[in-house]
Amino acid sequence: MNNTGKHSIQFVILGTLLILLFLVNIALGSVLIPIKAIIQIILGDDTVKKAWEYIILDYRIPKALAAIMTGSGLAVAGLMMQTLFKNPLAGPFVLGISSGASLGVAFFILGGSALGLSAFVAPNGWGTILAASLGSFAVLSIVLLVASRVRDAMALLIIGLMFGSLTAAVVSILAYFSPAEELQRYMFWSFGSLGDISWEALGILSLCYFIGIILAFSVTKSLNSLLLGDHYAQTLGVSLQKSRFIILIATSILAGSLTAFVGPIAFVGLAVPHLIRQWFTASNHWTLMPACVLGGAVLMLFCDTLAQMPLFQFTLPINAITSIIGAPIVIWLLIRKKKLLF
Repeated sequence: MNNTGKHSIQFVILGTLLILLFLVNIALGSVLIPIKAIIQIILGDDTVKKAWEYIILDYRIPKALAAIMTGSGLAVAGLMMQTLFKNPLAGPFVLGISSGASLGVAFFILGGSALGLSAFVAPNGWGTILAASLGSFAVLSIVLLVASRVRDAMALLIIGLMFGSLTAAVVSILAYFSPAEELQRYMFWSFGSLGDISWEALGILSLCYFIGIILAFSVTKSLNSLLLGDHYAQTLGVSLQKSRFIILIATSILAGSLTAFVGPIAFVGLAVPHLIRQWFTASNHWTLMPACVLGGAVLMLFCDTLAQMPLFQFTLPINAITSIIGAPIVIWLLIRKKKLLF
């Protein structure tokens, strides 16, 4: 079987897993709801229990859609970063975007009392979302300014890591002087959460997500060229500065918006591109991009489903689940293959 046929089967498998996990994800929880009832609710059947209808439409479907966007968005952002920097350890947060969001939330929650921000706490978590967005935007502006002056991608990577260290230091200082209640609020945000997102917030997140995904797919040809080296890419007519700018913007929009709405989600953006490369044995981004979209969504739905299993009787932190499930898989794959596909 040629690669095209093999990849088609793999895409069908990922698509089927995505649909099945979506249904299972919205069926499981503290209240078990039959798949048949879920389908009836989605189709608009009024004969189903109103309590079930409320749980599915107002809580579980938005959460499942947020999981799909989070997993796929971070996976695509991670793929772009690994290709741009030619570094297998690069992820969507390597530019310091997540650190900027964390800093914004830290100022809002931990610095709330000292800075007088507590009086401006918005309902339904919008204050936290706004603070994270402003923090991400601030770091994005600095990164883009630096990118316009630094031509070396590795230097930009190091600068991004330094931004992360700097913001972590400021957060530590704020945490040191904060009362226990504020520290607990910040810790809960840092665990990541898919369950506190409304349809209104999901609409705004969807807009940011699709803008980021469209920008990412628009540079697929450039990403393929970058694999062959900067000089070769230039001979193919690729504008390195323009391509790098679009890649940075797309990654920042995806990582920044997702962190703002669901909190920092570890591991997914780093690991999924590796898992997809190993399974598809491909380096062509026309294959890797859609595969990462599906693979990231599948992994995030699986982790979220595991985090809310009824036998636990409580919801585990999604950040912990993504790392516990994914890290051993990647370690096993890398030991087994003994080589990264780049």
